[in-house]
Amino acid sequence: MTITRTAVVTGAARGIGAVVARRLADDGFPVAVLDLDEGVCKPVVDQIEAAGGRALAVGVDVADEEAVAAAVERVAAELGEPTVLVNNAGIIRDNLLFKMTVADWDAVMNVHLRGSFLMSRAVQGYMTKAGFGRIVNLSSTSALGNRGQVNYAAAKAGLQGFTKTLALELGKFGVTANAIAPGFIESEMTAATAERMGIPFEDFKAGAAQQIPVARTGTPADVAHAVSFFVSEGAGFVSGQVLYVAGGPKA
Repeated sequence: MTITRTAVVTGAARGIGAVVARRLADDGFPVAVLDLDEGVCKPVVDQIEAAGGRALAVGVDVADEEAVAAAVERVAAELGEPTVLVNNAGIIRDNLLFKMTVADWDAVMNVHLRGSFLMSRAVQGYMTKAGFGRIVNLSSTSALGNRGQVNYAAAKAGLQGFTKTLALELGKFGVTANAIAPGFIESEMTAATAERMGIPFEDFKAGAAQQIPVARTGTPADVAHAVSFFVSEGAGFVSGQVLYVAGGPKA
């Protein structure tokens, strides 16, 4: 008997999250597409459904405890009890330490860390009951330190410790937890960084590619492929790991 497992992807209206959502749908998962605005999730849902998959758009602020609980309950009722979670939602508020505001620090921590905590806590009951679960957290090579990103780097490093602890606590219930730490990925976020620096995006990518052993920058599909592995049935003996999807051994 084939068991249908429902996946939840946060920050899935665009960029890496949208590509991950479509990849998981291609893998056969019904996918809940979560983002701040339910309306902007609809195009991704439409793409999944047009390809023959099942999807649900849900608007939620992942840092809001009550909103997260309601969103997960809705997914369970309308799409299926979630046993796969990809914590992808993220924001940047870059600045040097002496210029960074408390609001910029808190905003990044709330989305990345509080959001991943709230989402994981909300779905773990479904996972432990099913005796199967897959949690994938999106970290970053910035976890190793990155100038102008003290908030983002701290949050992404924190997600690695969070992931390893989830693996320890939930493993006996058939639930794995892993993290993916992308390097330079072509996305709206990196395009915005180039714009802020006053560099054409193509030049920005070319400069980054020169520092990467595989001589190219990454794409959201590279990250989605790694997610696909971690959430698969066959990856049940892989947990608590951080996979650097960065084109080489160094960030």
